[in-house]
Amino acid sequence: MTEDDPTDEISEIEERIEALAEAAERCRKFILASRVAIAGGVALLLIAMLGLFGASQSAAIGSIALMVGGIVSLGSNIGTLRQTEAALNAAEALRSDLIGKIDLRVVRGAPVKPM
Repeated sequence: MTEDDPTDEISEIEERIEALAEAAERCRKFILASRVAIAGGVALLLIAMLGLFGASQSAAIGSIALMVGGIVSLGSNIGTLRQTEAALNAAEALRSDLIGKIDLRVVRGAPVKPM
């Protein structure tokens, strides 16, 4: 390998791409959990308002806290997901650029291995 060979750098970028993909997946899971928390908070508030649990102030306060927490978590994770996807796209573009710089040779007359 020569000093201009980007193979090691491509490997590092691929590791970074995998890490970013895992982070994006975690964000998607937290976004789903946040939406569930918001829906649960709304349902609990409606149940408390209809008096099915009795006129409990703690149920109403708990449902509002659940909704607010879900909204905050949702916003935070959506922002993180957007940043992660931007970094992922940049890393993939860099990897493609580095792969394009590799001087590939066509090997003729070599036996082809069946897969």
